[in-house]
Amino acid sequence: MYLIPIGWLYVALMMSVAEATNSNGTVLGAVFTFLLYGLLPVGLLLYFMGTPARKRAIRAREAAERQASLQPDAGSLTAADTVPPVGKEP
Repeated sequence: MYLIPIGWLYVALMMSVAEATNSNGTVLGAVFTFLLYGLLPVGLLLYFMGTPARKRAIRAREAAERQASLQPDAGSLTAADTVPPVGKEP
């Protein structure tokens, strides 16, 4: 899944290096080239590709919370049959 974004970032990095080392290029231009051709599109792509997984995680968390609220809380009630304390015999 991450092979294409890594490849695209590599291409954008090489474009930035070419921009910085060109006789008419600048380092500022190289930074903007990398940001606008590399990081911004890849970030948006990964965000949009991760949307279904985030929605599934939210639905699963809400279902777990709903399921937990329907079950009785056994830990807060005292037991009806208490065991008498064990003491030392004289």
